Amino acid sequence: MEILYHSTRGDASEITASQAVLNGLAPDGGLYVPAQIPALDLAPEDMTSMSYQEVAYEVMRRYLTDYTEEELKKCIAGAYDSKFDVPEIAPLKKAGDAWYLELFHGATIAFKDMALSILPHLMTTAARKNGVSDKIVILTATSGDTGKAAMAGFADVPGTEIIVFYPKDGVSPVQERQMVTQKGENTHVVAIRGNFDDAQTGVKNLFGDHSLADQLAAAGMRFSSANSINIGRLVPQIAYYVYAYVRLLANGDIQAGDPVNIVVPTGNFGNILAAYYAKQMGMPFDKLICASNQNNVLSDFFAGGTYDKNRPFYTSSSPSMDILVSSNLERLLYRICGDNTETVAAWMQQLSDNGLYTVPEEMRAGLADFYGNYADEEAVSARIHELYQTTGYVLDPHTAVASAVYEQYRKETCDEKPAVIASTASPFKFARSVLHAVDGARYDSMTDMEQFDALAEAANLDTPAAIEEIKTAPVRHDMTVNIDEMRSAVCSILELN
Repeated sequence: MEILYHSTRGDASEITASQAVLNGLAPDGGLYVPAQIPALDLAPEDMTSMSYQEVAYEVMRRYLTDYTEEELKKCIAGAYDSKFDVPEIAPLKKAGDAWYLELFHGATIAFKDMALSILPHLMTTAARKNGVSDKIVILTATSGDTGKAAMAGFADVPGTEIIVFYPKDGVSPVQERQMVTQKGENTHVVAIRGNFDDAQTGVKNLFGDHSLADQLAAAGMRFSSANSINIGRLVPQIAYYVYAYVRLLANGDIQAGDPVNIVVPTGNFGNILAAYYAKQMGMPFDKLICASNQNNVLSDFFAGGTYDKNRPFYTSSSPSMDILVSSNLERLLYRICGDNTETVAAWMQQLSDNGLYTVPEEMRAGLADFYGNYADEEAVSARIHELYQTTGYVLDPHTAVASAVYEQYRKETCDEKPAVIASTASPFKFARSVLHAVDGARYDSMTDMEQFDALAEAANLDTPAAIEEIKTAPVRHDMTVNIDEMRSAVCSILELN
């Protein structure tokens, strides 16, 4: 069965999966969604002997239907290889009352590697399939991890350029250093004086700039995206939730058909949306627990049905979640309103004009799969400390948000179903915050480099190669611009007249 894609906002034209991957964002500003979510007509118990790569193929082939078997398997093999430091790619670790799905074993030690390792393969294959000879310019905003993972994936890939915008004071020191030291003649990093929402809005405006598109076309270029708005980012993420359930079965921790709760720290909503799509495919997931930090626009939305970005913006120890405009929520809205593109377009216009919209009561039943809550900085630090003291397992602040919210959920509901928590970053990416939570008085005076060694000793872990690399890597990118200078920065980088 062929799966076609169309916009969430009204463009009725249907395109293939490879065309959606190439385009990134729909021409009307909407996000591409499958015309229907395919069933996973293969029982999880029949997948227990499969490798991660084999599970990924079974999931992805049901969405990316115009890729041949040979093409898709080649993309998967090229992505999930020795750049991951464990053979299982996404191992499950039991700590306390939950299993942690470690999604940070790739080249940049964050979960974005799981999708951004394969996106360049999917995109260059899509270009060949569709006879596209233009240079593909990847334009991306990042709250910390996407930028580095995208650049690592696209570095020196023929026929591509990649430009990443990030908030100058809104990422961790490790995240910033990973980006500004990135190698690759086609990689470009630009800091903006603003927050992530400013960067994301600016990038969306650039996608919608028709005169800029004309300039690009005249120069033999076209934009695409590596953000989670690209369906080529979302589909690979579905695979690891299926894999987690399969591993629980294979390990004898659950029986076939047992319901499992999924807990995800989220800001832009893409990671938890992938779990929702997996559930829609037939996976026996029960509650999808959406964990926010103090930028808790999503938890308020699930509690009351109103999405309101008109609130203070907080800079936290979990910077990848410091977001007030969760782009991927649009794909969920499309589902709960009965695939009504006019309704979605109206809500998005209200968000743009007034900063808020409200889902009517009769549509809120579609949100029943989700539970939303948040953890502030104090709760995050306490959770890191508590789990380390009781188990020796070390969480990064993003995963600690999820773990703390899961504990709140259990207290509120007494729900003791097995739970998988998406562990989205290595604690080494946030060594200072993690060590302060473990024992602040002992570690606070250390330099960043000293803290890496201290964390390795405290957690009984090897320092990841990504951390060793940035200790001595030279800075290669140092451009900083105001929000209204993003367009001119792109034109300068691409040498457009």
